[in-house]
Formats: sequence, C-alpha cells, structure tokens
Amino acid sequence: MARGQLRIYLGAAPGVGKTYAMLEEAHRRAARGTDVVVGLVETHGRRHTAAMLGDLPAIPRRTLRYRDSDFTELDVDAVLARRPEVAVVDELAHTNVPGSRNGKRWQDIQELLDAGIDVLSTVNVQHLESLNDVVEQITGVAQRETVPDGVVRGAEQVELVDMTPEALRRRMAHGNIYHPDKVDAALANYFRIGNLTALRELALLWLADKVEDQLDRYRADQGISAPWETRERVVVGLTGGPEGDTLIRRAARIAARGRGAELMAIHVARSDGLLGADPGTLDRQRSLVERLGGSYHQAIGADIPTALLDFARGVNATQIVLGASRRGRFAQILSRGVGATTTAFSGPIDVHLVTHERAGRGRLTAPPAALSRRRRLSGLGLTVLGIPLLTYLLWLLADELSLTSDLLLFLAAVVGIALVGGWWPALLAAVLSSLLINFFFTPPIRRFTIAETENLLALVVFLLVAAAVSGVVDLAARRTREAARASAEAQLLGAVAGSVVRGARPLTALLERLRETFGLGSVTLLELLPEAGERPDRQRDPRAWRVAANVGAQPCHTPAAGDVEVGVDEELRLVLRGRVLPAADRRIVEAFAAQAAVALRQERLAEEAAAARPIAEADRLRTALLAAVSHDLRTPLASAKAAVTSLRSADVEFDDTDRDELLATAEESLDRLTRLVANLLDMSRLQAGALGLRPALLGLEDVVPSALDELGEPARQVRVSLPAHLPAVRSDPGLLERVLVNLVANALRFSPPDRPPAITASEHGGFVELRVVDQGPGLPRDQWERAFLPFQRQGDRGNHAGIGLGLALSRGLAEAMGGNLEPEETPGGGLTMVLRLPVADEEDAG
Repeated sequence: MARGQLRIYLGAAPGVGKTYAMLEEAHRRAARGTDVVVGLVETHGRRHTAAMLGDLPAIPRRTLRYRDSDFTELDVDAVLARRPEVAVVDELAHTNVPGSRNGKRWQDIQELLDAGIDVLSTVNVQHLESLNDVVEQITGVAQRETVPDGVVRGAEQVELVDMTPEALRRRMAHGNIYHPDKVDAALANYFRIGNLTALRELALLWLADKVEDQLDRYRADQGISAPWETRERVVVGLTGGPEGDTLIRRAARIAARGRGAELMAIHVARSDGLLGADPGTLDRQRSLVERLGGSYHQAIGADIPTALLDFARGVNATQIVLGASRRGRFAQILSRGVGATTTAFSGPIDVHLVTHERAGRGRLTAPPAALSRRRRLSGLGLTVLGIPLLTYLLWLLADELSLTSDLLLFLAAVVGIALVGGWWPALLAAVLSSLLINFFFTPPIRRFTIAETENLLALVVFLLVAAAVSGVVDLAARRTREAARASAEAQLLGAVAGSVVRGARPLTALLERLRETFGLGSVTLLELLPEAGERPDRQRDPRAWRVAANVGAQPCHTPAAGDVEVGVDEELRLVLRGRVLPAADRRIVEAFAAQAAVALRQERLAEEAAAARPIAEADRLRTALLAAVSHDLRTPLASAKAAVTSLRSADVEFDDTDRDELLATAEESLDRLTRLVANLLDMSRLQAGALGLRPALLGLEDVVPSALDELGEPARQVRVSLPAHLPAVRSDPGLLERVLVNLVANALRFSPPDRPPAITASEHGGFVELRVVDQGPGLPRDQWERAFLPFQRQGDRGNHAGIGLGLALSRGLAEAMGGNLEPEETPGGGLTMVLRLPVADEEDAG
C-alpha cells in the first residue's frame, strides 16, 4: 500500500489564512470527485473560516476528560475506519491532551499517512523546532508547541500563505482574527509591525531552503550533475597570489550583471593540510570578497582542478573565474596547469581565464632544503666513511656472504643515511655503493664489468630502490617540517585573533603580540601624510610619515629606519626593529599587517563617532533653542499681550463677559508660556547632562490621574483603562507626569470631538507599556522621526503651527528614565504613542 501524501500550508503568524486556503483546496478536490473528510478544523470563532467548512463531511471528534474538564481531539481510529482519500487535519504542531493516542498531532497525521490517506494540514513558522529560540528572541513569547523540521520538510508539498504585516494588522483590527477584547493587547504585543515582518522573513527564507533542497534531491535522484542555471552563481578560484584582487573584482562585475546572482570565492589547499599560500594575502582577499557581497570558502584536495570543479558542481555554479597561469612557458609544456585542466573538464560551466600583469612570469624554483645543514653534513659524513667501512667488512666476509646479502646490507646502509641526511647524501651513497658492489662483489671481481645479466638486474634494482627510499624519506622530512611550521602559524594566528577580540585596544594588543612572537625591539605602524605626495626620498623623510601606533622602546619614524618593512596598503607601513626576519616569517608578519590595518580603521571610526556625538547633541540643542525664540514663544506672548492691551484700551467698553473671556485668554496664554519655558529648561538640562533624576517606585494608577488633573477640563473626556495587576515601575514622578501631560495634550489637540483619546497599559518583556491612543488624522510613517525634532509640528508651513517641543522632550525624558517612546499606527486611523518603562525589580520593591 502506497504511503499517503502530506500537503502543508505554512504561515508567518496566526490569521494569515492558512486554514481558509486549506479548506479551499479541500473543496476543489471534493468537486473533482475525491473523497474528502474533515478530521479536525479549528475555526477559533472566525466566521469566514467557519463558513468555508460548508458541506464537507466531518468526522466527530473524540472527547477526553482531563482535570475535571472535557477536551476534544482528532479521532484517529474513526478516520482510519472511514478510510477517506483525503483527510483535513488542522494545526500540525498541536499537543494532544494527556490520554490521547499520541502525544502530538503530527504523530496522528503520520499514522494516517502510513495508512495511505493523503492529509492537508497547517502550521505557523513559529512552531518549527529549529526556529523556536529565534522566534522567542524576536517576539518575547516562548512557543511550547513545536514540530520537528523534518516532518515539515518531508511533506510532498509546502505552500506559503503570505500576507503583509499591515494587512494582517488591519484584519486583526476589524475583528477577523481574535475577539474584540483581545485585539488591543495582540496589536501591542505579538502583532507588532516589526515582529510580523521578522516572522514573514523567517517563513520566506525557510521555504526557500526547502525549495533548494527539493531541487537538489531531484537532481540527485535523476543523476543530473550538470548545473541548472536557476540562478547565476559565479565561483572565483584564489591561489593566494597578488592577482586575486583582480579576479575577485572581475567576478563581482560578472555576478552584478545577473539579477540575484551569487559570488563565491574558494581557495583549494593541498590535501596534506598545508596552506601553501600567503595567509596575509588570503585574509585581505577574504575581506574584499565579503565587502563585495560574496562568501569565502576553502576546500582541500590533492588535485586542484578536480577539487575546484567538485565545489562548483556542488553549489550549482554557472561560471568559474580563474587567473591566467603565472608559470613560464617551459613549465606549461610539462603540465597544462589549473586553468587549462579546469576548462577541459568543466562541461557546461563557463570558465573565464583572466589575464593579469604577473601571467607567464613565474620561474621554476628549487624547493627549500627539508633537513637542517647539520643533518645533511652528518649524512654526507656517513656516506664518505660508512660505505667504505661497510665494503671492507663485507670483503672480509666474502666467502660467507652471497651477492644478495651484500646488496641487502648496502641497501640498509643507504636507507640509514637517507634517514639521517636526506636525499642528496643517500643518492650519493646509492651511487657509491653500486660502484663498490660492482667492483668488489660482482663477477668479474675488481673490474667495472658484469658478466651475468641477473647480477646487472640486481644492481639496477638496488640503485632504483635506494633512490626511491631516499626520495620518500626526504619528502616525509619536508612535509613534517612544513606541517610543524603550519601548525605553529595556525596557533599563532588563532592566538592573535583571540587577543584582538578580547583586548580593549585591539591595535596595541596586535602589535604587542607581534613583538613578543618574534622577539623584536619595537613594532611601528606608520601612516603616510597627505602632504608627502610623491617625494622620491620619502622612505627616509620623517616629515612624510606619522606614527599611527607603536609598541616597544624605540619607534621607527620612517620605513627605512627599521630592519623589516611590510607594506599594508598605499598609505600604511608596518616597520619592525630588532632583527631581520627570514622570508618564511614574513608571511605571518603580512597577516599581522592586514589585521593591523583593520584594527586601525576600527579605532578611527570609534574615535570619530565619539567626537561627533557631543557636537551633534550641541547642535541639536542650539537649533532647538533658536527655534523656540522664533516659534512657540511668539504665539502665547502675542495672545497675552493682545488681551491685556484690549483690557487697557479706553476706546472700547467691555462688558463683564468680554472682560472674563479676555482675562481667561491671557491666563491660558501665560500658562502655555510657563509650560513651554519649563520644557525648554528641562530640554536644556537634558541635553547638557545636568537633568537630576529622583527615581521612585510608582504605580501608573497614581501617576495618570495626576497628569490628567494638570490638563484640566479637556482631559476629563480621556478614556483610561489600566489593568488591575499592572506591575510597578521605577521612574521619576515629576518627569513621568511631565511626559504624560505632553503626550495627552498632543492627543487632545488632534483627536476629533466625538472620538476622545484613550490610555491603556500592558506588560511585555520586562517593560510596562503605556499607550496614549488618538484617532485623529495620524501621521505618515516617513514623518514619525521628524515629529520628535524640537518645534516641528504637523502641517508646518511657517513658524507658527504644529507639534512643538513636547514630543522631543518626552522622548528625551523617557530615555533618561531607562525607557523609550515610539509611535505606532492606531488601527482604524490615528497615532498611538507607546511609552515603555522598565518594571521595578524585586530589590526595588523591597
């Protein structure tokens, strides 16, 4: 019996329409004559979802008793007995009531699938096991019901039911998801714009990964190794040479021509684990690839073209970018090289061979000696003394030993010399041994001739075996030495990275580590001054350089003053004083130099940011104060002056009503002026860092009425809804009241008469969130931050209308008290100001 197929409808959040889409599919299949039954569907009181059930036949649920309450679950036995072609089972991640057939609903569904029944189901992205901790970090809500990713990835079809966060919030505000009494809390907590956007991105990325997996499985099942150009993927091969920068930039330009193309760089290291390339250059090229939006990879392989092509095919690459060979013509005659070999076996993958200034300029160089000079001299001594001595001893025993025994003993001697002195002493010993064996032990004796073919063959084999063993010993010694050095370099670079990350001043820590490692007197990072220009003598001119950083007793003020100079870029030089380093050590120094440049840039950026911060704050303060003089101060002064002037005028006779109205206007204007001056003083103290805080344990039920009382009669229409068990906050009572007065006054200014503002509160993630909600004209999202600039008001056209200083001061005071103030859209229209204050901890409560 064939296993049933699973189709899952995936959503980013509740309410996007997963169940509705699932029921639409069920109706489509039923209309085609398929036997479809509803095993379990949760409508959650949503009328549109309930109406979509229509006339679909349903299996009665199983009722279970748990803790004196009745619960209903999927009746798996009833569905199996009914044996429909398709079963509709909602909420894949649901946890069954204790006593159920299985602990999880996805396990119930597995039974149906095993019985050959196709299943339609739903799940939200927050219930996927691999994303559980990420979702909790984003939303602050821990999901207790999860489903293993393998269950969802194993589904034959996964369909994303998508909806924009704004549309989902509108659906929520219209009461289409939750009951109206839960809407405000949901919009204020889980259904924030940021939360929904992040969850939507998680769902899209997870589904994209599944689609990629499906494509890879299909290609593997069909035995398709050729790349499919579903997306341009450009792979650039790096050798660690200086031409790498040119290759990376060329590959980035190729990738930029294709929409959504990927750039990947790979360096193939030798299979013996030795890097074989300049680590400093590779590090710089890695940074360049990442700055251009690509990714860096490293592979290991004995054959570089094969490893490169295996990687390219594995990532479904469409193009490979390689540099033209740096080897000379003679070397290319002996071997085709990486570029030509890769091109020959690349198949449908395009290979670009990029020319560069170092192409064809390489030379054949002899490898460095694997063993020390002392060991090579020792091997040479053993050859000169040991081989003649062995010959003399064997001559004395000539009557007792055959030629075969002589060959074996000489071979043992050659192997011993190879172990001590390496290739050349062993090769010399092999040649000398063959001559002595020929002269003293091979008939005819004491003549350099060989009478029997068998003896000739034995002598030739002896010479070849001796040479081969010597070569193997020499190669092993070389690899051992290189591996030891590579291990030491890796440990050193790891220690460098750790010291840089942990140090408070990474540049100084980096240079000090370099000085200690190589026992140097001083290490100096020099920076070329802009005015130095192209002076021919700038290498020795101290006026052309500035010491960017130094460790040690005697800094070098010019590159020529040190023993070793390493160029970082066109403007930076790393200069070492103390001793001359061998070429092998310069590779490590170049890696240090690359990291030093990065550390210097980080320190400069941090210094610039620190220097710019007080300047920006001071500029904001000056701008605010200047705007105040020409803006909000003018209106109340003009109103008060006009009222007083009218009262003092002898030309007009005012009755008692008019006189009271003018006096009220003057009083109101002076009250506004008093509040504005107080706000200005508080803003000045806040910007100058001189605002005094007197934090205390407060309950919002005490502060909100005080703020409303200060606003007088207009504030009596404000609707207040505070939960009974709202935790206390730790804030300054006077400043908190000032913030509330400003927020409520602003809401009253823009709220329609028939829809007064509202104040609500809730707790979320260790903060108490107090929301001042108005249903006025609102404010476009792109103007939210502008609303917090001093003396900027909605509808500003000149200098006499708008929002004013209140919001700017309120945000500053909220941040000074450890909270923040952010705007949100009011469902149905308007603007909501969300004041977040930290909940008082147990010590505060004590």
